[in-house]
Amino acid sequence: MHSSSDPGRAPRVHHPVFARFYARFSTSAEARGGVAALRAELLTGLAGRVVEIGAGNGLNFAHYPAAVTEVVAVEPEPRLRRLAEEAGRRAPVPVTVLPGTAEALPAPDASFDAAVASLVLCTVRDVPGTLAELRRVLRPGGELRFFEHGRAGTPGLARVQRALDRTVWPLLFGGCHTSRTPLGAIEEAGFDLLVHRSFDLPDRGPRLPSSPCVLGAARR
Repeated sequence: MHSSSDPGRAPRVHHPVFARFYARFSTSAEARGGVAALRAELLTGLAGRVVEIGAGNGLNFAHYPAAVTEVVAVEPEPRLRRLAEEAGRRAPVPVTVLPGTAEALPAPDASFDAAVASLVLCTVRDVPGTLAELRRVLRPGGELRFFEHGRAGTPGLARVQRALDRTVWPLLFGGCHTSRTPLGAIEEAGFDLLVHRSFDLPDRGPRLPSSPCVLGAARR
């Protein structure tokens, strides 16, 4: 069995201002923005041991179905990790929250039945490395569930996204990039796409750089 590199040597992630903003914004978006329903859709049907990367403040935890025997959640940002630990204590399934980054998961090969990436591939430093780690820790046939925002399909907004990613957006939003292509990256990492759907979030009002989203499942 292979385990990843020492998570204590992973790059430090510390975004205190963004963490405070995200904790408030994400909580208000749960009901008013319809995000809670998307989280429930993302996690429905999961069972067994699950690894969740970039757990943030733990808003997914309340939506895990009873067939999940354990969630191991990794969150590198200290403030968000403390909030995730609090959310884990209220969760309907057992949750363990660990420090560390998605590029260096503290777990042996093939040790999970499913993996969850939720609004996190936009911020990781190494998308291929992250997906390779998820593939490593998933058992053969295990599922990757994903809910991500990414590159717009319209040229105008795509140009805006690229410009923002080169300038202010990552600085303002904790390393987030708006023009990444999660579906393509998941396929390139060797996963087989099972089902997915694309939509805008929010679904009303002006289209934001972070509006184009995709939600779905892939198999290792």
